[in-house]
Amino acid sequence: MGFPASGSSDKPLKFLIYGRTGWIGGLLGKLCESKGIDFEYGSGRLENRLSLESDIATVKPTQVFNAAGVTGRPNVDWCESHKVETIRTNVVGTLTLADVCRDKGLVLINYATGCIFEYDAAHPIESGVGFKEEDTPNFTGSFYSKTKAMVEELLKNYENVCTLHVRMPISSDVINPRNFITKITRYEKVVNIPNSMTIQDELLPISIEMAKRNLTGIWNFTNPGVVSHNEILEMYRDYIDPNFTWNNFNLEEQAKVIVAPRSNNELDANKLKKEFPQLLPIKESLIKYVCEPNKKIVAA
Repeated sequence: MGFPASGSSDKPLKFLIYGRTGWIGGLLGKLCESKGIDFEYGSGRLENRLSLESDIATVKPTQVFNAAGVTGRPNVDWCESHKVETIRTNVVGTLTLADVCRDKGLVLINYATGCIFEYDAAHPIESGVGFKEEDTPNFTGSFYSKTKAMVEELLKNYENVCTLHVRMPISSDVINPRNFITKITRYEKVVNIPNSMTIQDELLPISIEMAKRNLTGIWNFTNPGVVSHNEILEMYRDYIDPNFTWNNFNLEEQAKVIVAPRSNNELDANKLKKEFPQLLPIKESLIKYVCEPNKKIVAA
């Protein structure tokens, strides 16, 4: 499941990263700095083929990372009223980058989304039966998810692309507004549904290792298992803010305050766990990488 890329030689690693101003793109840069990996951020627009070719000619990367994309601000509801802009980046831009990288013999690590599935009869909630990488997306509730499912189907034809299903990303930076924990601590009310999630502090270094191995194909990029909103908020209260309280509401009530439905699912992480046996279950990863490092805040 590798690609005989130009990056597979013994020459030093050099990463080209798109998404400098995004959360994942920024974290990737910091990770590369800490690991002593040479990298540069791309300056070209994803939908502009010539600018991408210029970036690659200038940087001469061994691997390319795509952490650019439209998720919408403050949330995916933005995409419902900005459909062309969403298509331009999430579909046209991603495909163009994949195509340019293929022409240049480069692996593209593409941070995608696992929010293209939702619990169904074959994958019931709390059943432990997760969606596998080869399953057909069944969630089209939001335009954002529609574009992600569209482009993923097309990217399957590109043997140089490594597609990572990121879900509800969480990091130890509990004041970052893009952090799933930060988001739900600021909501007036939250639903309480078990979901697969991505602990950035553990998984982003794994994505760098995947690039080194020139791994390709689709990967559920989440920690094994599921965790519910209430379980996360209980950990937040117990480790970080003992005075924190919250209120729940159900999906019907949530639907009244959002434009587009949200995806809820469990992804099967066995493929990633087999490649990286050290991968922690979601609740253990939350405690190790998010709760424990932030315990000091309690005493502040």
